[in-house]
Amino acid sequence: MIITEKQRSDQQRTLSRRKQVLDAAASCFRRSGFHGASMAQISKAAGMSAGHIYNYFDSKDAIIAAFVEQNLERVAAILRDLEQHDEPLQAMFDNAEQHVKENLDPVLWGLQLEIFSEAARNPTIAAVLHDADARPRGELRSIIKRARQRRQLAVDDATLDGRVEMMIAMYQGLSLRALHHPGLDVASLVASFRLALTPLLFS
Repeated sequence: MIITEKQRSDQQRTLSRRKQVLDAAASCFRRSGFHGASMAQISKAAGMSAGHIYNYFDSKDAIIAAFVEQNLERVAAILRDLEQHDEPLQAMFDNAEQHVKENLDPVLWGLQLEIFSEAARNPTIAAVLHDADARPRGELRSIIKRARQRRQLAVDDATLDGRVEMMIAMYQGLSLRALHHPGLDVASLVASFRLALTPLLFS
């Protein structure tokens, strides 16, 4: 199928408009929470009518689903990079500082916590999160399994599942620590994070 210049231009315009809405919604959700932010507020922040927004997202749930997909793309890029390393386990250890700092970023975790909160009471959003968790978790498990096999380390299901879940829990828990203790010592946290990561990866 040949895509014409007009179709390409229309696609780019749609992506630009969607981003415009998402940027506005993110700002509103951080400031007022999911339920406190109305479509009227989002439309005002986006500089377009509520009716226009519905051309791109049919509900606030659809906006949250788009945020989840954005984060999924971010994680997928990290996993693609990890898979290209000759020693993925060592790469995870070496890159721990970067990823710890990313997960302490309030721009990232502020919105994620709002989404987690909504998922706790909204089955639709919970289902979106469950699906978004399953895909990268499976990819991470495969990467770790292959890397551990090369090192002749245990790769039974119980070991792999436990290690993967613990590592994910460590990264996801960083946002809560940033919320509860915004003045934490990042350098000592990174050092301790690597210390905890070592037996999970290499034993």
